[in-house]
Amino acid sequence: MKTFHVITQNLLYSSVSFNSNFLEANVLNILLLLLGLIYVLKNFLGSILNERQSKVLFAIQESEERLDQATLRLNEAKKQLAQTQIIINQIINEAETTAKKVRESILEQGKVDINKLTESSKTSIEFAEDQVRLQIQQQITLLAIQKVSSEIKDHMNPAMQNKIIDQSIMQLENKINL
Repeated sequence: MKTFHVITQNLLYSSVSFNSNFLEANVLNILLLLLGLIYVLKNFLGSILNERQSKVLFAIQESEERLDQATLRLNEAKKQLAQTQIIINQIINEAETTAKKVRESILEQGKVDINKLTESSKTSIEFAEDQVRLQIQQQITLLAIQKVSSEIKDHMNPAMQNKIIDQSIMQLENKINL
């Protein structure tokens, strides 16, 4: 343990200094070792870096190809969208035109139906008026006949009956002679 203590004391009190003798300092050996390491690592790291570079370039090429394909698909999709928009606009225009035609047709049919109903109503009203007039005429005629009949019964005597019969016969003879 005493030797350990001496070594540690020597290390504590020793200082770092530059040794100008290259052979003693092993600088040449260190340089040769570094150059050997650089040469070996250059080839080793160079091949790894070259491989890595080729992989990165390949990945970039694939990405560019996918970008080109995506751009082509995007352009195709834009064309299809434009065509679809044109078709949609045509369908909307045709639907509006059809709706206008249907609306006009319905309005025209409504006018025709209203005119038919109006004419039918007028005809029905005229028919009803004619029926009412006919019934009133029949009623008046019936009342007049009843009144005349009752007055004739009240004022009719056998001489008047003979006179009326004679007049009727004469009228018939005149019609036959004509």
